Amino acid sequence: MKFFRTVLDFYINSSIHVALAVFSLLKITVLYFGLEHDELLSFFVFFATITGYNFVKYVGVAKPHHRSLAKNLRIIQLFSFICFVFMCYYAYLLPLRTLLFFVPFGLLTFLYAVPFLSGFQKNLRSVGYLKIIVVALVWAGITVLLPIYASETSITINMYLCTIQRFILVAVLILPFDIRDVQYDAISLQTIPKKIGIENTKKLGVVLLGICLVLEFMISPNAHFRTAFLIVFTMVLLLLMRSKVNQPKYYSSFWVESIPVIWLLLLLLNMSSK
Repeated sequence: MKFFRTVLDFYINSSIHVALAVFSLLKITVLYFGLEHDELLSFFVFFATITGYNFVKYVGVAKPHHRSLAKNLRIIQLFSFICFVFMCYYAYLLPLRTLLFFVPFGLLTFLYAVPFLSGFQKNLRSVGYLKIIVVALVWAGITVLLPIYASETSITINMYLCTIQRFILVAVLILPFDIRDVQYDAISLQTIPKKIGIENTKKLGVVLLGICLVLEFMISPNAHFRTAFLIVFTMVLLLLMRSKVNQPKYYSSFWVESIPVIWLLLLLLNMSSK
């Protein structure tokens, strides 16, 4: 059991789980719009997510004293470097136009962690509502717009609606994390739960989920896709409503972030059963 928990902690702390979530959302976009499978882009996004998230999470920790880092953190640093090398390898193989489209989202991720505001004292992460907007924008851009642009497909109204839905859905998935972090966030960091309260945050999440559901009936290719989304909708709703400040350790970091993976598996299982 201890070994399993150690492996699970590394899996989560090294951002493999969140990278798998991003990878899954990208694949969902491919399935929704019948895009050609782009293996290079998929692997690039997977390794770029690990690199970016670990940079965001550990840049402040790693900077002062590398020798004093805990053993686990040093392992994660080494793992992140290996992922960075793979990211560069797949970036080299991708068309330049695809990389240029990715650049603004990569820059937002960089600025999310590196202070450049208020005399280089604040980053985007420390600006209240901007935090959730930046994360949702990056996820929506990379998992919807990037694969569509890379496939050189003419963009349709449904693709725009999917981008809006993905932005809203990711914002809702962030809310359980913000509820959990109420006890840790600085007083100056006015996240949604701190500004409007936990119960009102949940109500806001329900409204946003309702919008996602309406958009789903507008963009989903067939009833099987809608059924899969209804299951995902119910799961997200339950996870949101049961969110609290004192959450179990893996509530948000594993279960909430598993939603995109479960969504993709539901779609793939449905396709394989035909």
